[in-house]
Amino acid sequence: MKPKINNLLLTAICLIILFFSLAACGPKWTETEKNGIRIVTNEGGQTLGYSPQSGVQILTADRYGFKDLNQNDTLDPYEDWRLPADERAADLASRMSVEQIAGLMLYSGHQRIPGGGFGRGGSYQGKPFEESGAKASDLTDEQIEFLTNDNLRHVLITSVESPEVAATWNNNAQALVEGLGLGIPANNSSDPRHEAESDEEYTLGAGGAISRWPGAIGLAASFDPELMEQFGQIASIEYRALGIATALSPQVDLATDPRWYRFSGTFGPSPELATDMARAYIDGFQTSSQEKEISGGWGYESVNAMAKHWPGGGTGEGGRDAHYGFGKFAVYPGGNLQTHMKPFLEGAFALKGGTGMASAIMPYYTISFNQDPGGENVGNAFSKYFITDLLREKYGFDGVVCTDWGVTRDDEGMAAFGRTPWGVEHLTVGERHYKILMAGCDQFGGNNDAEPVLEAYQMGVKEHGEEWMRTRFEQSAVRLLKNIFRVGLFENPYLDIEETQSVVGNPDFMTAGFQAQLKSVVMLKNQNNTLPLRKEMKVYIPQRYVPASSNFFGEEIPARWENPMSPTIAANYFATTADPDSADVAIVVIHNPENGRTAGYSQAEADAGSNGFLPISLQYGSYTATEARDPSLAGDRREQDVLNRSYKNKTVKANNITDLELVHNTRKAMQGKPVIVVLKMANPTVVEEFESEVQALLINFNVQDQAVLDILSGQVEPSGLLPLQMPAGMATVETQQEDVPFDMQAHVDTEGNAYDFGFGLNWNGVIEDERTARYRKSSQLVDRSTAP
Repeated sequence: MKPKINNLLLTAICLIILFFSLAACGPKWTETEKNGIRIVTNEGGQTLGYSPQSGVQILTADRYGFKDLNQNDTLDPYEDWRLPADERAADLASRMSVEQIAGLMLYSGHQRIPGGGFGRGGSYQGKPFEESGAKASDLTDEQIEFLTNDNLRHVLITSVESPEVAATWNNNAQALVEGLGLGIPANNSSDPRHEAESDEEYTLGAGGAISRWPGAIGLAASFDPELMEQFGQIASIEYRALGIATALSPQVDLATDPRWYRFSGTFGPSPELATDMARAYIDGFQTSSQEKEISGGWGYESVNAMAKHWPGGGTGEGGRDAHYGFGKFAVYPGGNLQTHMKPFLEGAFALKGGTGMASAIMPYYTISFNQDPGGENVGNAFSKYFITDLLREKYGFDGVVCTDWGVTRDDEGMAAFGRTPWGVEHLTVGERHYKILMAGCDQFGGNNDAEPVLEAYQMGVKEHGEEWMRTRFEQSAVRLLKNIFRVGLFENPYLDIEETQSVVGNPDFMTAGFQAQLKSVVMLKNQNNTLPLRKEMKVYIPQRYVPASSNFFGEEIPARWENPMSPTIAANYFATTADPDSADVAIVVIHNPENGRTAGYSQAEADAGSNGFLPISLQYGSYTATEARDPSLAGDRREQDVLNRSYKNKTVKANNITDLELVHNTRKAMQGKPVIVVLKMANPTVVEEFESEVQALLINFNVQDQAVLDILSGQVEPSGLLPLQMPAGMATVETQQEDVPFDMQAHVDTEGNAYDFGFGLNWNGVIEDERTARYRKSSQLVDRSTAP
């Protein structure tokens, strides 16, 4: 009997050993499916997502699962998620055709979901969206075309109907490109999209389309880099839940000219504050939490940050903007170019987090006039000096450099928007692409068409030979691909729609955004403790007239009357009345002086025989530029352009002078009772025209009404500080140097307070704290004693 028992025991042991051996040799991955997407979970490895419609299959190697993206039944290095991103990118670049690399270099024009591009938009099976019967998440014919035939993989997304529509569109786009060629996923991007809308209502349990925060200049008013980093962390999570893996931000230009149209998108004129805010912003966007990290700080919560605009876009002569021919020159009368690079060199390129530096840079449209020692005056993206000599070789940046949108398009006149081949107007479209590549850039913003990139390739072959030009193309391909690999898109570019709905605009994120809005409001004046208001007070909030205008892209906006604060929301704080006689106090909401879309130029004046150039005014009333320079520092000698761009002795007034009239009329109507002005501000403003007539003045950097009302009513104490100077008058604006920070005389109010950088009030008076001690001293290095 014993031998039989021993044999049975031995057999059982062998079976157990065999079972565990087989288990140990089995795959370490499992597969599930949800909403048409297959999810592969690797034990101790990366989670994969793929669409069964793409034709991609899962390969098993060393018991792990890998996507066979090029469908060749072989695990290639770029498909192996165990390898470093650099190695994978180099392998994939070597496998790509010239046509595929050309497509990778493209960055689409602005795309709405639904609707496609601007203007008439895209079509759906040949029909407009409204007539097509298509779903909002379907791709347009044009999107299918540029993804399929032009090999484009970088899509700029603007408005989306809802988070779930954005997520579904992303999944549709990723399923399409996954089945094409080498299976390179789409790297979708966005301009800043978190700014608050004034009449949106916030409640403690609010969820929304996306969390709402102050804009860049409003966040700068907090003087709190940790708050900025928190914004980046939350915004990046929401971006990824929308299918967005690249942010075309932050805008780290030093706004040293207060007239610049894009001032509000910056962190202001302070080199120190802008540098700290830039670093915090990028760290927040690029760094994944530990549980979502892949490697080196990068992971599934990371969003590539494209810092802009190298080497600084805030010095346009006369404050003009380079989206137009009349603003194409950046000038440096103070010899201050190096200071404008500080937010890049000490901020964007010196992160505290593991990602090290911003993954991408965007040069500005401007010609940095007479700054190239070689004497070339071309737009920054065309400049070998600025891109290769400085950015890449001197400062060691080897990430993606993407042009701003439309720099290769033909110039169509001084006031034409977004056609900006500055300094290379004489070149063909193909030649401009070639010059950009030779300058050291990698990508063409706003171009859906691969043809001119392929033309540029052939120019390079002719000049340098096939091998050299192929190497140059692969160099850019590696940079571009690394930004896709590091954020995990090759493993799983797909979104869980239910997760998107729960993440985007969730109550915690909405609360954080609203708290940031409160910290951005700046109280400049509070005469006789007019604020806070008591709940029993009757408040008069007059309607505001909004004159006709046009937006940044030239679309007309008709004139209208508006309630500048939501009456429903205001009624939650105090009794409101339409009768100033019965009111205890008035709240007047106005906007800073507005010069219009083509600020600084008039085509009508040019047609009438003048040079067409005008002053940009920061006051409401009539302003004559008696102090303006003549001749201008920069100009264009071509016959069809203007060499002397001076506007000396010309006169303008703000389009919204009715705002100033509203303040005056309300003061009269209130007959000595307190008047509070809430100034919605995008640019520094000359407030001397009305400040002495009002008892309180608050600055609103485009936040929700509730944030302002919480402060007016005393529910929250103001804590914001001016991240800029409020000029004493237009004379000091006109004589300041475009590239020098803090060289204006600040306005001094009736209480004796100077509205200078770092100034703000709380209920106890002037704020003096660790923030002012840290940052205000830097603004006092400039001698303003001789400022007019």
